[in-house]
Amino acid sequence: MFYRSAVIVFLLGGARSGKSALAEAWMARLPTPVTYLATYRTEGQAMDEAMAARIEAHRRRRPAAWTTLEAGADLAGRLLTMEGSVLVDSLGTWVAGHDQFAPDGPSLCSALLARRGDSVVVSDEVGLSVHPETDVGVRFRDALGALNAQVAAIADRSVLVVAGRALPLGSWEELWS
Repeated sequence: MFYRSAVIVFLLGGARSGKSALAEAWMARLPTPVTYLATYRTEGQAMDEAMAARIEAHRRRRPAAWTTLEAGADLAGRLLTMEGSVLVDSLGTWVAGHDQFAPDGPSLCSALLARRGDSVVVSDEVGLSVHPETDVGVRFRDALGALNAQVAAIADRSVLVVAGRALPLGSWEELWS
């Protein structure tokens, strides 16, 4: 029997860049079963109308055959229990849900590497925007930026999504070879 090793794809982009839609299209090409692992916890969270509408739009786009679960704080532990292909959407809300914006990035990376199924991870690129005006904004940007770098370092493919277009990202080593 032919065994194909699992692939980690990291999709990074700004708000409304099309990163989630691209991730969903990518998932449609991967082996089933497919699990959409949401990092925003809808239960017990205060949610404005705009966020509720975004969540509903995401739900309507997903195929009915996909399973949707909420990751919770232990995203790494949850990933290790998943079979098949998994879409994690998105690391920004996962970081925001942790005290001091301090999730366990190394555990997340270890879990992604340990999975037998393919993983597509979506995250917000917050380093290209204006400098945050508050200390909280700076801490969030820095924490998410550091986590993004960790995940990009272990991903088989990293892609920057801008205006619905995908730009492949390479490492420094790839650029110099």
